[in-house]
Amino acid sequence: MPTYEYECQNCDERFEIFHPMSEEPRKTCPKCGKDSLKRLMGTGAGIIFKGSGFYCTDYRSATYGNAKKADAAGAGAPEAKSEPKSEPKKSDAGASPGKAAESKT
Repeated sequence: MPTYEYECQNCDERFEIFHPMSEEPRKTCPKCGKDSLKRLMGTGAGIIFKGSGFYCTDYRSATYGNAKKADAAGAGAPEAKSEPKSEPKKSDAGASPGKAAESKT
């Protein structure tokens, strides 16, 4: 149910009333008793999302969470240095004749 703000045109009393949208606007001022109430345009209320299911992280899979935990655990340990991979050695049988002769001498 929304909260409506009212102002009395007679005594200038301003107040809020919490009532259903289906209910007719109030007319009688609770302070002076005259039928001179005017419902004001409210600023509205902020939307409050409560419970789970409203954040993008709530929809991620369990594998995403596990991978993130593994990354976080690995971030604290120093990385192992990897040596550059060398090209595989070619056998003399497949080499050109000029190069094979150079390697044998």
